Amino acid sequence: MNTYKRHRFPRDVISYAVWLYYRFNLSHRDIGDLLAERGITVSRESIRLWCIKFGALYARRLKRNHRGYGDTFFIDEVFVKVNGKQHYLWRAVDQDGEVVDVFLQARRDGAAAKRFFRRLLRNHGSEPRKIVTEKLRSYPVAHREVMPESIHVTDRYANNRAEQSHERTRVRERGMRRFKSVRQAQRFVTAHAAVQNLFNLSRHVVRAEHYRNLRVSAFAKWSRAVA
Repeated sequence: MNTYKRHRFPRDVISYAVWLYYRFNLSHRDIGDLLAERGITVSRESIRLWCIKFGALYARRLKRNHRGYGDTFFIDEVFVKVNGKQHYLWRAVDQDGEVVDVFLQARRDGAAAKRFFRRLLRNHGSEPRKIVTEKLRSYPVAHREVMPESIHVTDRYANNRAEQSHERTRVRERGMRRFKSVRQAQRFVTAHAAVQNLFNLSRHVVRAEHYRNLRVSAFAKWSRAVA
């Protein structure tokens, strides 16, 4: 089935707009200006609807074709305001900084931790060798009941990798003037994480030539996802 059927603009324009939105800290109006500079007049509302529809679609395709995650999960939760109410954004990243999963919940108690751990097992397929968390008492409860075979580390500063991964979402949250609903927030962070993983190329630890090759490969994967 043609994914772009009955859309006035071609695939290249739509996918480029969606890529800009999830790859960079840009608003829908910013993207409209970038497209206008290239002679393409698109309304802000059209770009918003593209990002909703195709962002989720691209994210599913990217996750389906992901090469796999590491054997160590760094898990953390951070509070976010959604429509004026406090929620918690749970996040798991592997040792390479790739986002394994993000999940928005209203609480951070033991039940919420177990729900997130089960979600990780369902999506990952098996228990990780090691999980690294902070000292929140909800984590040992979920570890004992859901991932008992995994090594559980709670050393001070050991979980910095997950905490740093939250920063990109914080930047976008401020640019969007906070999330308006739980559904919108979950939809955004899921697509944002998938695009982030694709272009997580570790520029600071690889040679320039190798980085350029990785970037070419990432763009090739993106082209297949938006086809």
